[in-house]
Amino acid sequence: MSEKVKPYKDSRSSKKAQVTQMFDTISENYDSLNRVISFGIDKKWRKKVVNIVAMKKPQTVLDIATGTGDLAIAMTQTNAEKIVGLDLSPGMLEIGKEKVAKKNLQQQVEMVIGDSENLPFEDNSFDAITVAFGVRNFENLEKGLEEIHRVLKPNGTFVVLETSVPTKFPYKQGYAIYTKYLLPTIGKFFSKDRSAYTYLSESASVFPHGRAFNNILAKIGFIGIENKPQTFGVASIYVATK
Repeated sequence: MSEKVKPYKDSRSSKKAQVTQMFDTISENYDSLNRVISFGIDKKWRKKVVNIVAMKKPQTVLDIATGTGDLAIAMTQTNAEKIVGLDLSPGMLEIGKEKVAKKNLQQQVEMVIGDSENLPFEDNSFDAITVAFGVRNFENLEKGLEEIHRVLKPNGTFVVLETSVPTKFPYKQGYAIYTKYLLPTIGKFFSKDRSAYTYLSESASVFPHGRAFNNILAKIGFIGIENKPQTFGVASIYVATK
């Protein structure tokens, strides 16, 4: 189990409450700051996730921790009939809803408030489920994954895009310097919340990536698990089946 890192170390509230507060606070700058932090490469990673899901020809897709809805909106390229973007943060969802309305996708994409550890859906509801940069924010990782397994249809596809830590020189050393020093500095410059991007870098460093995450997925009951490292290992795409 991963170490539990919280956004606000001086707060006694739960990680879930703190994560919600954090994303509400940074929601206005989240998209532009993400582009800066990842040098725009996150768009390429999300496109790969869309392509993986599209190969399964899903009719229903759930995007958990959807944030401002970028991946949920991109999932329209799979030709799914119904796409649901779910998130804890009302602030992030409001921006997502504006994007959906601007693109006139309200009939295809629905943005809803919800908890990944208590999903408001029946068993076996979705052909595909995705999470991009969200599983490390789950308060109880295994409980969240169990809920995902529950609402995914048999033979359904689960795809996770998440940060990971490079293992090879010099990428490992460069990544450590970037996340420890540069990422929090960039976040403080752009964001009203000085703790947010320190948390995001710390949570990435302790998340059980690679084989460790594969093992957790297998423990939950997923099969056919694949781990696809991206860009020298700074992120990974995990693909699994129910």
